[in-house]
Amino acid sequence: MSAHSNCLGIRRRDCLKLGLGAALGTGLVDLLRLRGTAYATETALRTEAKSCILVWLDGGPTHYETFDPKPEAPSEVRGEYQAIDTKVTGMQFSEHLPKLASISDKLAVIRSIRHDQGNHGAGNHYMMTGAPPRIPVGCGAFVSFHPSFGSVTAYERGNHNGLPAYFSMPSMSRSGGPNFLGAQYAPFVVADDPNREKFRVRDVALPGGLTDDRFGKRKDLRSLVDKLPRIAEKAAGDPVNALDEYYQQGYSLVSSPEAQKAFDVASEPKELRDRYGRSSFGQRALLARRLVEAGVPFITLYEGGWDHHADLFNACRKRLPELDTAVSALIEDLDDRGMLDSTMVCVLGEFGRTPKINKDAGRDHWSNAMSVLMAGAKIPGGQVIGATDRAGYSAVDRVLSPENFASSIYRKLGIDPDKIYYTPLGRPTHLVSDATPISELFA
Repeated sequence: MSAHSNCLGIRRRDCLKLGLGAALGTGLVDLLRLRGTAYATETALRTEAKSCILVWLDGGPTHYETFDPKPEAPSEVRGEYQAIDTKVTGMQFSEHLPKLASISDKLAVIRSIRHDQGNHGAGNHYMMTGAPPRIPVGCGAFVSFHPSFGSVTAYERGNHNGLPAYFSMPSMSRSGGPNFLGAQYAPFVVADDPNREKFRVRDVALPGGLTDDRFGKRKDLRSLVDKLPRIAEKAAGDPVNALDEYYQQGYSLVSSPEAQKAFDVASEPKELRDRYGRSSFGQRALLARRLVEAGVPFITLYEGGWDHHADLFNACRKRLPELDTAVSALIEDLDDRGMLDSTMVCVLGEFGRTPKINKDAGRDHWSNAMSVLMAGAKIPGGQVIGATDRAGYSAVDRVLSPENFASSIYRKLGIDPDKIYYTPLGRPTHLVSDATPISELFA
């Protein structure tokens, strides 16, 4: 973005022309529309991912028991699980991830991302935004110093078919919000459980007793009220703007056939639903695929409970098969439908876990090493990027940062990570401070 542009990409000269433009029939809305068209034309040439599904394992999943086992390490480091071979020679996963191991030729595993934010609040923010917290934060903090991947994508790509551009299920992560971009770019949260027999997304159907005719009349009445000068001439940054966006999203969701269809998980064949796993997480993964089909560019699948300070091995014996089933089914389903090349799937949390098993049979926070699984969006599969040392203590080969990861996400989505945004106070900020992507993720 030019230094003479604001965060919407509008040059100062364009702003000065607005008065004349209005007289000629070209106002701010038209200018924004032209800007959006130009952006769409520009990104059509370089976008590899139309959508991203981010599987967020909140708490910090262990790299030892998932994608970076250390079978030659001492038992107090190695842990209880065996390493298994995958479809790719030399790539090993935990014994509880056999389905992902069988499709490893479609996967890229990054083993060398590291950072220095060893608590949940800070680590979450760093890996969800690509920006480290500006001040020290507590472990339980919900931090928002910078917009999240999902909010930036929603801002840049816009919504389609009456659906919001950013979903998070079943809740929003600690740092999954929009920060200075504004509340209208926060995720639409689907808290309802699609594994429930009578799954119904709240606020995506007309309330009981309200007919289509009455709904239309109420919408027309509100449109007339919005034309009053006091409301129509809202200042930039006015919270009413965000409220109007919410109303519009609500109208679109209720009235859009595409939106209604996207949530109809029950219409999927029983065999396919079983393939994803009849768990809440499995059915949310299936719903994510349906949202991608409907044109949603960013979906976060939030899975809490990966902070295993105690009883790690018993806990993961239950959690890992569910993860293995759902993510492998999602990747294969996307591939079967010809959607994997245009859909990026990422699996990660805020950091890894400590090398030595503690006295409570768990592992503690460890930001010197972590594993990230990626697939789709023309990412070359069957590869391991980087490495930790023989005992998994630290990333030692091809050491990468959260900024490198963030820049890769944005470039795949056709968003320039070196772009400069301006906060409501007029302060410039880089989307990512180091815009260098992970080259191995690009063919």
